[in-house]
Amino acid sequence: METDSNKIVKARIDSILPNPYQPRKVFSRFSLDELSKSILTHGLIQPVAVRRMGEDKYELIAGERRLKAAKLAELELIPVIIYNGCNDRDSAIISMIENLQREDLNFIEEAEGYSNLVKDHGLTQSEIAIKVGKNQSTIANKIRILRLSSEIKEQLIQENLTERHARALLKIPDDDLRKIVFEKIVKRDLTVKKTEEIVAGILEDITEDKTKKSKQKIKAIMNYRIYINTIKQAFKAIKEMQNKAEFEQVDKGEYIEVTMRIPKI
Repeated sequence: METDSNKIVKARIDSILPNPYQPRKVFSRFSLDELSKSILTHGLIQPVAVRRMGEDKYELIAGERRLKAAKLAELELIPVIIYNGCNDRDSAIISMIENLQREDLNFIEEAEGYSNLVKDHGLTQSEIAIKVGKNQSTIANKIRILRLSSEIKEQLIQENLTERHARALLKIPDDDLRKIVFEKIVKRDLTVKKTEEIVAGILEDITEDKTKKSKQKIKAIMNYRIYINTIKQAFKAIKEMQNKAEFEQVDKGEYIEVTMRIPKI
């Protein structure tokens, strides 16, 4: 991509449309107020990045926080750098990278940003990893967090919990059980280590329960097979005495139906 001769130009603030691919959803009002006061005193030192969207219209690529603060400061004109040949994909990637470099995203926003690059713009996890300077496994692990319910994801951010808390919860296979554990984390202000210990204990209990049920099922199967084999042995003896005797076994799902027909003559 190229800019308009790398020149910083002035654009009307009301001519700049928001970036639909902005990964950051939450902006601190206090932080915006502070930046707005700074802009009123010193001006907007760092220009925002935009792309042309028709005559005298632009779409923001990067710098949404600065744009919001400039609006609060009631500026009419702000400095911009215009990128030529910037498509939707480029805009989404640049916006994502800028936020990551500034550490402006919470871990849910970061995961959603990566997921959108995959779903909306056809990037592979490996391509994203190269562009943002992370390992592919890191990208995969972050996207995996989005499997949590919307309610839990929102509460994780509201309670200021960490990505490692989220990963621990993700190991629990049942969403209702996740909610119970989450409430315990918040109520007891559990550390990541303590959370992981609780989750490990739950997973161990689940495994033991499955093993126990599996053994009980095997035992039940063995019991009915013993009964069937006993009946078959008895029929074998009958068959030797009465060769017209008939044996029929039908699996009815919850039970086995066995029928023997022995002629009277």
